[in-house]
Amino acid sequence: MAVPKRKHSNSRSGKRRSHDQLKGRQLQPCPKCGEPKPSHVVCPNEHCGHYMGRQMVAEAS
Repeated sequence: MAVPKRKHSNSRSGKRRSHDQLKGRQLQPCPKCGEPKPSHVVCPNEHCGHYMGRQMVAEAS
């Protein structure tokens, strides 16, 4: 069975892992209220609650 002759250095391991970081959420403005929200999600604004042009969440009174 093949076994590595030498240990990989921390620098080499870090170079391999350099692309494993988390990316930020992609936010887009809500077409109704303009508040930034993740795509394909109901608008979290308490006075909006729209998704795909329809009212999904009743307005808080």
